[in-house]
Amino acid sequence: MEVHITPDDYVIRVHDDPRAIDAAAWNGLLARQGAPTPFMRHEFLAALHASGSAAPDSGWAPRFVTLARGGELVAACPAYLKSHSWGEYVFDWAWADAYRRHGLAYYPKLLVAVPFTPVAGTRLLAADDAARTALLRTLRALADDAGLSSVHLLFADDADRGACAAQGWLLREGVQFRWTQDAAAPATDFDTLLARMARDKRKKIRQERHRVAAAGVGFEVLEGDAIDAAAWDFFHRCYRLTYAAHHSTPYLTREFFALAGRSLAPHWVMFVARQGGERIAASLIAVDRARRTAWGRYWGATRFVPCLHFEACYHQPLVWCLAQGIECFEGGAQGEHKMARGLLPVRTHSAHWLRDARFAGAVAEFLAREGEGIAGYLDELRERTPFTVAAQRG
Repeated sequence: MEVHITPDDYVIRVHDDPRAIDAAAWNGLLARQGAPTPFMRHEFLAALHASGSAAPDSGWAPRFVTLARGGELVAACPAYLKSHSWGEYVFDWAWADAYRRHGLAYYPKLLVAVPFTPVAGTRLLAADDAARTALLRTLRALADDAGLSSVHLLFADDADRGACAAQGWLLREGVQFRWTQDAAAPATDFDTLLARMARDKRKKIRQERHRVAAAGVGFEVLEGDAIDAAAWDFFHRCYRLTYAAHHSTPYLTREFFALAGRSLAPHWVMFVARQGGERIAASLIAVDRARRTAWGRYWGATRFVPCLHFEACYHQPLVWCLAQGIECFEGGAQGEHKMARGLLPVRTHSAHWLRDARFAGAVAEFLAREGEGIAGYLDELRERTPFTVAAQRG
């Protein structure tokens, strides 16, 4: 652990193991932020490290930064020294290639993010604006001192984005898909939600659900402590099969789910599909009941059933969310197919600091063009909304 003291009395510590940070202090500071999520809780980040999922051997070397003043934690963030760009969901491979072609090293870079988790929310935990600014300056100083190419902050909230802009960082946008309850006229159940969709979209969803039911597939919903070791074992088997089908390697180990399943039990909901009494698929969502928000995370199946993916990952979670009073369901990274299931496009944000001024200028020009493309893409997507004009007007 590295320790520094600044002229304004911040005690800066850089931790190579998140478990060295006081969990209560971290979670307490997180609770004070504008957009906390379960994925930023100490338990989640510690489980990633302890399980070997996000650890030095997998190219995620922790450099968690904390700032204290008067013995109190006033700022913190999960930061990693990265030797690659896998598991980030904000793609900078072209930037790395440009560095390589010019004989420069892009890696290692410093990354502020939740590994393998494209979920927007607070990344810079801070007691106030001054502490957030001090945290950003610390990240840049660490990169400068180590000769790193860059610092990247992914899936930022508004406070993070504003602080980064004020410090001259480059801002980038992306697109995800999210269902949000109509505050003026809330849908009371899934049929009510379907009734607000255009006829062709409504018909397609009903056909998809019928195909799954006709195949003899039913679902059981497991929440919190009801997800026992056997359920986690089956889920992880399904999760691994999803990666195998795409000829890739799973990011998360079985030990991660064991640790996170115990320490964050109230935040997990699992949908298990059965056919003829046999478990054949499972999907997992995370939930923050206090903030009435849920996030689709992982899924897999042991056999192919037409439309089972849509049922497990979108229809079943939305049915559950509506019954539980959840007001926002995020379906995960990318995927225009989510729109046909009632999830609409929203912007995501990241921020980037590059030490080389020449490359920073080139990337700024690229991001300006990319931003224009994102704006046009969002306009196009909004014209394809699955909901009727009457439903949009409430």
